[in-house]
Amino acid sequence: MGDQASFLEAAAPSFARLDGREGRVAVVDVGSNSVRLVVFEGVDRAPAYFFNEKASCGLGAELARTGRLSVAGRKAALKTLCRFAALADRMRVVALDAVATAAVREAEDGPEFRDLVERETGLRLRVIDGDEEARLSALGVLLGEPTADGAAADMGGASMELADISAAKVGPRLTLSLGPQRLAGLEGAALRQRIDAEIDRAAMVVPLAGRTLYAVGGAWRSVAKAQMARVGHPLRVLHGYRLEADAAIEACGWIAAQTPEALKALPGVSSNRAAATPTAALVLGRLVERLKPVALAISAFGLREGAYYERLPESVRRRDPLIEAARRLEQTQARFPGFGDELANWVAPLLDAWPVEDRRLARAACLLNDVNWRAHPDYRAASCFETVTRANLGGVDHAGRVFIGLALAQRYGAGPGSVDAEAALALLDRTGAVRARALGRALRLGAMLSASTPGSLSEARLVVSAREVRLTLAPSLASLSGELVERRLGALADLLGLECSLEV
Repeated sequence: MGDQASFLEAAAPSFARLDGREGRVAVVDVGSNSVRLVVFEGVDRAPAYFFNEKASCGLGAELARTGRLSVAGRKAALKTLCRFAALADRMRVVALDAVATAAVREAEDGPEFRDLVERETGLRLRVIDGDEEARLSALGVLLGEPTADGAAADMGGASMELADISAAKVGPRLTLSLGPQRLAGLEGAALRQRIDAEIDRAAMVVPLAGRTLYAVGGAWRSVAKAQMARVGHPLRVLHGYRLEADAAIEACGWIAAQTPEALKALPGVSSNRAAATPTAALVLGRLVERLKPVALAISAFGLREGAYYERLPESVRRRDPLIEAARRLEQTQARFPGFGDELANWVAPLLDAWPVEDRRLARAACLLNDVNWRAHPDYRAASCFETVTRANLGGVDHAGRVFIGLALAQRYGAGPGSVDAEAALALLDRTGAVRARALGRALRLGAMLSASTPGSLSEARLVVSAREVRLTLAPSLASLSGELVERRLGALADLLGLECSLEV
């Protein structure tokens, strides 16, 4: 492998080898079912996915029967890892962490395979135990949801890891023999007894009553996709998809009763995952039923993101992933980066009585208010809505995405029927929808008044009282007033049921 091996040796095995360098960082995840390479663009609280590729190799397909890695899986995984090493070299990643989980750590020939990989590719596999796998998966959940309170449950091919999460820390954790490969061949009462026996172990370590279960991993993402398709959920983004406990139990019961062929017919359900999805749904349903969380939430972030997150400085970890992602989009796509913060301060009087979470969403909307300016004017409202409801964002659930999307659509003057999003809007309650529309009209006023140029709004003051909405312009802004300003001020006041006044 020559030069490639020497380059990767300089970057491997972990982000601790960065030595102050900036650039792309990579994580290779060698799992029981799949092998994946993720390359992140730099080190940031809201990571940008520069590259993401997965191969279904089935390393652990024969582990329960033979105690060894699958022969075909070894060949496929080695070929995949050769490709990933070459790609990492071509992308000039400055740090790389290659992690192997249950199949490699438990297989009799796991050490032999690890040595073979290093000889052939230059990649040094970090074979982690179940405790470390649970910890990294939980850190991945925290990357996407810093206020998570409950437990991260990560189902792989050969095992399931469960870890307590509270106050941005990972607590007690354990690994369970509940991967589909482990349960293969069991059915009926024998299958349920095995599942319940393992869950009984979990109940002793991770209390979940009254908290949230965060589901991680491809098997449970497949369950979520099946349920979203089944009910016609208006968004297809997995992260932040949430079901109350009773709904989750019912959904898992329905999916567990389906054949793989029936599941393959549902939009978004991978043919590679369909065979294992009924078993995954059965395990998930029993987990919710017996541990009694109040809700199930899907996390698109897991072990790979956890390996990334643990190397972030504490000062970076404390940042809000949603705000950081919005700020990055503003920096790269807005006409005048920095105006979003000014706009957020300007609309603050409108938000005084709003809950903290709605004010946070409003700040993200302010940062994103100008990122779709290049879209055709006839489609800017729809483009804004789609940007937020489909973007790879953490720190926001589906209702929050719709809130921001609706505000941005209003910022571009969206009227009834101009954004095809009626089903998605149903995710917001009436109060949230009114707030989002009011925010959008305020953004439209502020952006139009100043043409989104920094510095202008510091000379304009917005006041919202119980009686009226008042806009006061300093003498330096007198030339910016006019009929259009009055009309947009009136539109905001009308929505709020208030009078309006303009003072110059």
